[in-house]
Amino acid sequence: MSPDFFTDRVGVFRTTANAGGVPEVVYHGNCLMGKRILLLAVALSMAPVRLPSASEQHLLYVANPGTRNYVEYGGVGITVFDIDHGYKFVRRIPTWDVPAGKAPENVKGIAASAKTGRVYVSSLNRMVAIDAITGKRIWDKTYEGGCDRMAISPDGKTLYVPQLEGPSWHVVNAATGDVIATVETKSGSHNTIYGADGAHAYLAGLKSPLLSIADTRTHKVARTVGPFGNVIRPFTVNGKETLVFVNVNGLLGFEVGDLRTGEKLHRVEVQGYPQGPVKRHGCPSHGIAMTPDEKELWVADCANSAIHVFDSTVMPPRQVTSIKARDCVGWLSFSMDGEVAYSSTGEVIDVASRKIVAALQDEAGHAVQSEKLLDITVAGGKVVRAGNQFGVGMKAK
Repeated sequence: MSPDFFTDRVGVFRTTANAGGVPEVVYHGNCLMGKRILLLAVALSMAPVRLPSASEQHLLYVANPGTRNYVEYGGVGITVFDIDHGYKFVRRIPTWDVPAGKAPENVKGIAASAKTGRVYVSSLNRMVAIDAITGKRIWDKTYEGGCDRMAISPDGKTLYVPQLEGPSWHVVNAATGDVIATVETKSGSHNTIYGADGAHAYLAGLKSPLLSIADTRTHKVARTVGPFGNVIRPFTVNGKETLVFVNVNGLLGFEVGDLRTGEKLHRVEVQGYPQGPVKRHGCPSHGIAMTPDEKELWVADCANSAIHVFDSTVMPPRQVTSIKARDCVGWLSFSMDGEVAYSSTGEVIDVASRKIVAALQDEAGHAVQSEKLLDITVAGGKVVRAGNQFGVGMKAK
């Protein structure tokens, strides 16, 4: 029987997709019990997560379509997985409706706040705020110039939202979605990291080799870092906010910059692997993440469907091993506890052993791939901790 069929004692079930590209389950058979089971299963998959008040549950929130607008990699919406039970699919939270015959918009970013219990998802043109527990949509706004990969302040009050490769970042009130300021860099606004202490936001554009650092009190660019060897793609920072590690166009590897002096320090090339053609992003390495303990850097390699691991306790970081993935790796991040890495291929990798321990599947058994995901811890019906779509260092100052 093909992978998109499954059976039990009461009938045969078949997976298909609706007009929006979201997988659905269709029952084939005349057994009334089977039909009732199907209806119950669908209802449970869409219901809010119910947790014992005294327990803690660890969940992975994955925004789809999170690899361009490819609905075959998870449909549309936020798919939620139970980390404590082998990344079992829990539910799908709706984001935007997709009219019949229309393609959905690419998801561009995801952010969450434990302070407010909200998850934010951006697409090419808009951003939505959703209650992480109930799945209720709180607000849904469009923004001039579109949206890209945003970041939220540690207190959960402010979002820095890049225009879609435009000249500016919108500073957004996270409670209402209203724009309260604009930060202009003229850099092709693209990726954003909010510093751990909330004092600075790090802004990288697709049209500049300079990283801009914004003062979040004034919402003005305070200084820049670089120039790097080419325009900046994904990047990450350490917990002390003294170092930045950037992917750049034309490099299988990364470069290192000093956030205090603004100087470029090192250029590190992956050894033993050819750059080769890439499926997407036009960049050999589109993804870089630092383990929370800051001992390692993991670097994406699309052409070779691989992840390269570097020892970051030395400078420049030293290449130590590589991990084979099932597809083009276009993003990397880590769980809050640092025990596993999340690859955009939908594979979950044990950091200590370097072994793939899970591969995400949606409610229809289809493989899920996304470059926009983070983990959330829930206790007593509330969000108590929230991760980050970027793999940033967490070592205390």
